[in-house]
Amino acid sequence: MSIFSFFFRRAYDLPPQLNRIRRHRNIAVPMTDGVVLMADHYEPRSDGPHPTLLLRLPYGRNGFTAVARAYAERGFHVLIQACRGTEKSGGVFDPLTNEREDGLATLRWLREQPWFDGRLGLTGPSYLGYAQWAICDAPGIGAMSVKVSSAEFRSVVFPAGAFHLGLWLSWLQTIESLRKNALRAFRRMVTGDFERRTLQASFTLPLVNADIAATGNKVPFWRHWFANGIEDGPFWEVMDHRHRLSARTPPNHFISGWYDFMIDQLLRDYQTLVECGQRPYLTVSTGTHITDGHESDNPADTLIWMRAHLLGDRTGLREKPVRIQISGTGEWREFDAFPPGPPDDQVWYLHPGQILSQRPVRAAEPDRYRYDPHDPTPNLGGAIFAFTGAGPVDQARLEARQDVLTYTSGPLVSDTTIIGNAGVTLYARSSLPHADFFVRLCDVDPAGLSINICDGLIRMSPADPATPDGIWRLQVTLHATAHRFLAGHRLRLQVSSGAHPRYGRNTGTDEPIGTGTTLLASDVEIFHDPAHPSAISLPVYEV
Repeated sequence: MSIFSFFFRRAYDLPPQLNRIRRHRNIAVPMTDGVVLMADHYEPRSDGPHPTLLLRLPYGRNGFTAVARAYAERGFHVLIQACRGTEKSGGVFDPLTNEREDGLATLRWLREQPWFDGRLGLTGPSYLGYAQWAICDAPGIGAMSVKVSSAEFRSVVFPAGAFHLGLWLSWLQTIESLRKNALRAFRRMVTGDFERRTLQASFTLPLVNADIAATGNKVPFWRHWFANGIEDGPFWEVMDHRHRLSARTPPNHFISGWYDFMIDQLLRDYQTLVECGQRPYLTVSTGTHITDGHESDNPADTLIWMRAHLLGDRTGLREKPVRIQISGTGEWREFDAFPPGPPDDQVWYLHPGQILSQRPVRAAEPDRYRYDPHDPTPNLGGAIFAFTGAGPVDQARLEARQDVLTYTSGPLVSDTTIIGNAGVTLYARSSLPHADFFVRLCDVDPAGLSINICDGLIRMSPADPATPDGIWRLQVTLHATAHRFLAGHRLRLQVSSGAHPRYGRNTGTDEPIGTGTTLLASDVEIFHDPAHPSAISLPVYEV
């Protein structure tokens, strides 16, 4: 065992190494159109046969060397392949577009290899998870483990009609930086340089030129998306693999974190398989998209799952399929399903004086703030794609702004645990017909520290119906969570009109996202009276 393998085993609580390995580098895998993709094969040096794990990724093969070695040292062939147009693979990288055909071509090549015994598992986080969904209906796949990912990306790129600007500016920097200099890219990750550059580039107008501000050059896929994919159904339809999920989908272990920006899409895919009669496993920690196994691929859980379904060894496989971590305490709970039965919905109303209460509302004037896209309300923490600054963060700096309203309860008399999606009904009016509304649930401890738990955004336009006096009744679903508000803590709901640069700022006009340059400020009213009972509904459980 190498020193690196020893520490990797200790860090991720892996079972003992079973064998030494050989690494075969730069294997040429031909695609249907003649393009050649490069792969590395990690081979167990022990008597076989051995099952195979396939990982297809756009981030460079070396970034997953440690996890590939860990699997191979425990009896699996591992093939890591660089996606088209990345690292040393041929062709042009066009995100999401080629993973179906290239994945199927890779499977055909794999079946011809003398070391392949027919037992195959797919694994990997984020883009690697999407690459699994793209071929999940191909014959011969024995198991999958999709992590922090989604079977489709239109809802990720355009959440609730807005543009997921921070995600895509950060991600294109990651891809470009890894392509140019992987070591420098790693330094930028750990120092927060990606986040700083994303913030700077996010103010670029028109937004289509933000790729130059972020990377120093034009990025073809960024411009292709702005030219062809802004809310265009046919563009995204061919990259949507949800229709491949069925009763025949290989056994899948979903893994995510409550602060992952794709948690709701992953839970949707999980629920789809449940409704098909399957019994997928689900593990959700309190982590973010990057933490808790993005780089390491959750090797301990993956080994248990793959051994169970490719080797028939169910040792270590837990009895209940759902295991979730409760933030606020950090404890874990196991259930037969998610969500664990019907919740006890608990409704808290917005009141004057910025109070959150379960009492009925009384007549009151609306609260007001001004949203100015020249100085957009910033995002602070949460379910974002970021190497630094994601997850639960002190909200004091945000809550001190004049364009953020807060509504706070009194101290809770007992522990209150929520699991699933909270929902906010918000009665609002804007001086402009184009407006965003961002709502966030926070936990305030006895010392006054406010920590973000979950949030949601909705984008409104003249096409959205309103009352004759221009008041919208908004229904905002907050992203899924599992959190315990301890006795003595208080609930807090933030209301604002942006979370920049996480979401592209609402310009206040109907100009296209990519080419618009006009910025208009709006005056916003939030209503809380008997005719307009703004409220948050919490899915409460006794666990």
